[in-house]
Amino acid sequence: MEQKKVVYRFQQTDNVHEIFIFDEIRKIGPFNWDTWQYDDSETSAKHFKELLDAIPETDKIKIYFNSNGGSVDQGTAIYNMLQQHGSYKTGIVMGGCHSIAFTILQACDKRIMGQGTTAIIHDMWETVTGNAADLRAEADNLDVAMDSCVALFMQRATVSEEELREMMHKTTTLSPQKALEYGLIDEIGVAQKEDDPDVKLQEVLKENKALQMELRSRNEHQKQLAEFYQLTHKKKEKTEEKDSTGWGAFFG
Repeated sequence: MEQKKVVYRFQQTDNVHEIFIFDEIRKIGPFNWDTWQYDDSETSAKHFKELLDAIPETDKIKIYFNSNGGSVDQGTAIYNMLQQHGSYKTGIVMGGCHSIAFTILQACDKRIMGQGTTAIIHDMWETVTGNAADLRAEADNLDVAMDSCVALFMQRATVSEEELREMMHKTTTLSPQKALEYGLIDEIGVAQKEDDPDVKLQEVLKENKALQMELRSRNEHQKQLAEFYQLTHKKKEKTEEKDSTGWGAFFG
């Protein structure tokens, strides 16, 4: 049985939808010998649309990456679908996030690279056959695609466009530290529950509840002390009254 290329998991307690991209991003999947046709790839834009359409925009999405990239068209479509989805999206690089996979990461509200992970940015390339005119036309198409890709990165990058293009032209492998320095990610580490936007509110409510319980406990303790004081004070008054009418008064 073939292992799934995209794993989906839902955490009901936190309303978090987890998507794992652990393979090449492409439109066409394996050949199906039952239908004698190629199946749709689980990393295709079509498959992602089905996943995203089923996720309420009030929930959260976490996307885990370990992919060498793949189809520019499919990856760009996934990027745009993620950007248009109203949920809070956290992208976490678990291994490699290369080529178009790193472009998809840029659609996330929070971009995280784990320790020891890598990202690769490079000029787009295409395998093409044809005459000289065909090759020149394809080169022009690649230039247009490159302009679009650079524009996506520059929305949040802290380096100049010239520097970014130079790194892509040389094919650059980025460590988490360099990616953070260039504004291509937001954090280094792993996504914790604290990454959720409403966590601070939950912590405040939890602390407030603990404080209320402590105050309630103190009030109860003070109430018990007051009752104990009243009880012992009444006993003392009764003892003094008894002494004032008995031998205590006679010898007083």
